[in-house]
Amino acid sequence: MRTWAFLHRYKTKYGRQFLVAALFVTIEATCDLLLPTIMSKIIDIGVAGRRTDYILSQGALMVFITACGALAASLRNVISSKVSQQFGADLRSDLYEKIQMLAFTNIDNLNRSSLITRITNDVNQVQLLANGLMRISLKAPLLCIGSLVMAINLNPRLAVVLVLVVPVVALLIAINIKIGFPRFVGVQAALDRVNAVMREYLSGIRVVKAFKRFAYEQEKFAAANQELQEKSAGAIRLMSVFSPSIALTVNLGVVMVLWMGGLGIHAGQVQAGHIIAFINYMTQILVSLMIMFLIFNNFVRAKASIVRIGEVFDQQNDAKWVTGYAGTQLVDNGRIDFENVSFSYDGFGGQPVLKDISLTCLPGQTIGIIGSTGAGKTSLVNLIPRFYEITAGSIKIDGHDITEINPGQLREKIALVPQQAVLFTGTIMENIRWGKENAAAHEVEAAAKLAAAHDFIMSFPEGYNTLLGQGGVNLSGGQKQRLAIARALVRKPTILILDDCTSAVDVVTEEKIKAALNQYANQLTCLIVAQRISSVLAADKIAVMEQGTIAACGTHSELLASSGIYREIVQSQRGRR
Repeated sequence: MRTWAFLHRYKTKYGRQFLVAALFVTIEATCDLLLPTIMSKIIDIGVAGRRTDYILSQGALMVFITACGALAASLRNVISSKVSQQFGADLRSDLYEKIQMLAFTNIDNLNRSSLITRITNDVNQVQLLANGLMRISLKAPLLCIGSLVMAINLNPRLAVVLVLVVPVVALLIAINIKIGFPRFVGVQAALDRVNAVMREYLSGIRVVKAFKRFAYEQEKFAAANQELQEKSAGAIRLMSVFSPSIALTVNLGVVMVLWMGGLGIHAGQVQAGHIIAFINYMTQILVSLMIMFLIFNNFVRAKASIVRIGEVFDQQNDAKWVTGYAGTQLVDNGRIDFENVSFSYDGFGGQPVLKDISLTCLPGQTIGIIGSTGAGKTSLVNLIPRFYEITAGSIKIDGHDITEINPGQLREKIALVPQQAVLFTGTIMENIRWGKENAAAHEVEAAAKLAAAHDFIMSFPEGYNTLLGQGGVNLSGGQKQRLAIARALVRKPTILILDDCTSAVDVVTEEKIKAALNQYANQLTCLIVAQRISSVLAADKIAVMEQGTIAACGTHSELLASSGIYREIVQSQRGRR
């Protein structure tokens, strides 16, 4: 199955250590199997014949075998713990790297809360399985099979009981696996929904408090939590039925051994030591079968997690990562050509959100993109850094199709300020340096001044070393947007994309940012997506978007004269002019 293919790399990496652990498990199981037979001889030969020397010599042998088994078990535990922890860390890192390499389309298709569950809970389940495989999972079948062989060799007549017991237990375990797997898949899916509800609540906690929607959120969480509880309880209830059934079957076997052994001793056909040894082997079989039952339960849970992790590894990024060109050579001037570009998101029934877009942005130009909500403005600019792959047409930068440029190299020359400013835990200096990791302090300060952020930064006691909370919670919306602009400007890009990034900034501050950007933008191609007409008035060209198409394009004065849509936008925001 393709979903399990990702495990092969770890089999190669940890296979040798697994075999070493298996060797120690085999030694431990062999030591456990020898003890009942030696005890049987002590009873039948030493005790029955009153041979003290035989009892002492065989007793010393039992102590030595027990010590060897304990040493093998300790070494096995050390190896299994080390390997399982390394395996879990590697799997978690590889899964995180895979998620980072996914296209936006893949991430949109995979629920974000589900990805968090897969990289935490699901990886833990697989790690526990790996640890169990090297500790008890190998020992249980070895002990079970070995006990069967030793018991049959010891007394074939009593071994008839095992012929009846073992197939029944095997059937119970098989039924358990078949019925249990889909239930544990459902448990993981329910856990995804709990994480999704909690994540949504935490991200929108201010809105919840503002609108006093505590009761609604509690009901929503209670419903998801109840679903998880019911599915977990149902799965565990099903598993709990099988465990007593297996114990009952094996214990009935022990009763049959005692009954048949008593008849055999009375008839002089069976020795007492054989009965004791046989019961010990039956006990070992019982313990082994119970362990295997627990192992299969863990396997059922881990199998569901493996399938979910495999679904992430099976995701294919549609973007072509070409390495034949250097991005610094291709993206040097910043000319952008949209040629009959169409685009549609997955899940929209194939309906295009952009249709037949053609637009040219010359080096050094500032292009304004304006239109109503849902017109496709953000979707259009998101195609430039290849966040999504276009459905039809082409986008060229400096004459080169962007599909021929490695996305990583392409994005080195592009700076984007998104609609929603995203900041990270750390200092203000560290957040601005996200744009350029090795930026000097004076470069960071210069970018902050261009973004009209320097003054409010210096108002903090720690200045640029002020520590920000997660998402910049200790800043206002306008302050976060200005830091996001500074982060983009410190990059000194060839192409700058400003996606409605001053919506939370007051008019005076916006004018300061615009004045600074007008001077700064002479050196680059700048695309400004905006709702406010004031943000694009000074642009060299303004593209008016409506329902996924460019309805009109030109300067402010040209559009006032030729575009009814543009006039309506201007009049609605600035009155009749």
